[in-house]
Amino acid sequence: MKRLIPQFGDAALQTRGDAFVTLARSIVGQQVSVASAQAVWERFAALPRSMKPASVLKLKIDDMRAAGLSARKVDYLVDLAMHFESGKLHVKDWAAMDDEAIIAELVAIRGIGRWTAEMFLIFYLMRPNVLPLDDPGLIAGISHNYFSGDPVSRSDAREVAEAWKPWCSVATWYIWRSLDPLPVAY
Repeated sequence: MKRLIPQFGDAALQTRGDAFVTLARSIVGQQVSVASAQAVWERFAALPRSMKPASVLKLKIDDMRAAGLSARKVDYLVDLAMHFESGKLHVKDWAAMDDEAIIAELVAIRGIGRWTAEMFLIFYLMRPNVLPLDDPGLIAGISHNYFSGDPVSRSDAREVAEAWKPWCSVATWYIWRSLDPLPVAY
C-alpha cells in the first residue's frame, strides 16, 4: 500500500446516488459490458417520472423489456422496489447496523448476492473495512502486487488483508486502481 497510494494523488472513494438507484444500477449492470449497462440504464431510467421504488412498480413489464432488460432483471428490479416500498429494508437503521446484518438484508432481494451487497457497503455506505474476497479484480490485484503474479487463494488474500484492517475497503479500492487507473464506482 505504501507504494500504491502515492500513485493516485488525491483520488478517493466517493459515495453517489441513493440506495435504491445504486442497487437498481447494479442489477441492470450484471453480466453485461459497462457500455451495454449504461445504454440499458439510460433507456430504463427514462421510463418512470422519477427513479423511486413506487414509480418503478407502476411501470409496465413490456416497457421495461423494451428498454433492454431481460425478464429476469425486470423481476429483480420489481423485487427490489417492493422491498423498499414495503419497509422490509431497514434503510434508516443501516448507519447503526453492522456489515453482515446489512448484507443479510440485501441478499434476501432477488438478484442481489454477497458481492453486490459488498459493493453497496463500499460505494454507497462507505464502510471502511469490507473485504470482497469473491471479487476477481481484488484477487488479481493481490496476485500482481504481492505475489509477483503467482496464483492467490482466498486464504492468501485474507492473510495479506490483515495488514489493511480497519481500512480493507480503501486498500481494495487502491488494488483495483493498480489494475485499472480509472476509478471504480458502482
